[in-house]
Amino acid sequence: MFNPTAIFLISCPDQKGIVARLSNFVFHHGGNIVDSDHHSDLQAGRFLGRIELELNGLDLDREGLRQGFAAIAAPMGGHWELYFSDEIPRIALWCSRQEHCLLDLIWRHQAGELGADIAFVMSNHDTLRRHVEPLGLPFHVVPITPETKSMAERKALALLRAERVDLVILAKYMQVLSPEFLAEFPAVINIHHSFLPAFAGAQPYHQAHARGVKLIGATAHYVTPDLDSGPIIEQDVVRVSHRDTTDDLVRKGKDMERLALSRAVRLHLQHRVLTYGNKTVVFE
Repeated sequence: MFNPTAIFLISCPDQKGIVARLSNFVFHHGGNIVDSDHHSDLQAGRFLGRIELELNGLDLDREGLRQGFAAIAAPMGGHWELYFSDEIPRIALWCSRQEHCLLDLIWRHQAGELGADIAFVMSNHDTLRRHVEPLGLPFHVVPITPETKSMAERKALALLRAERVDLVILAKYMQVLSPEFLAEFPAVINIHHSFLPAFAGAQPYHQAHARGVKLIGATAHYVTPDLDSGPIIEQDVVRVSHRDTTDDLVRKGKDMERLALSRAVRLHLQHRVLTYGNKTVVFE
């Protein structure tokens, strides 16, 4: 029988007794902690933690639990979040013409790996409709040009709100989101085809080949107004050699892109990622 859990995330100035206060609160209300992890960044003086506890047996309802954690976190000057495992998030997949990341995420969704509902797929091209609609997923085409960018983003925001989307995943969307869009909807994960911060921007595999690197990588990160500079969630690398052409690098890179993006999405949806500054702590 499925036993729902609550996931509590906190980021606050480091101080004595944080773990004790949190665990004592759970204990005194009849709770059972099933997973707990934390990290103290001594240089930044920051504490980051994640606690997952069973809801069965608690003498608090969900609102009481929320109020209780808030009462603990407030005096510590902390930012906190509370999630419940039986509240399924809704995601939107955005793509352009390349299918490898999109199809990988759809397959993982069908296999039950993501723990989320796909609200819709959106693209600025019609190319991948043939892959999406036969699976019963809505496919929206919102063309975008420099002249229509603002209008296209307003239409995309309207779709996100209408479908109650919690997270957008840029599965090779190949478009830069405006600061105005991100101010309205900041929960966006992107996959970049290089080991950031190396080779940011366009054609990173061509840049890597020209530089003669021996490793290439892929980076899944949160999107910020600064291009390819958001907090990094997951990365992967593969060795290459002087015998590899640019096409070889692209082929090898696609495998990494799929893996790095799917891992980052899963970690986010399981509420295992905390951001602070321009960094993340990932509780795996």
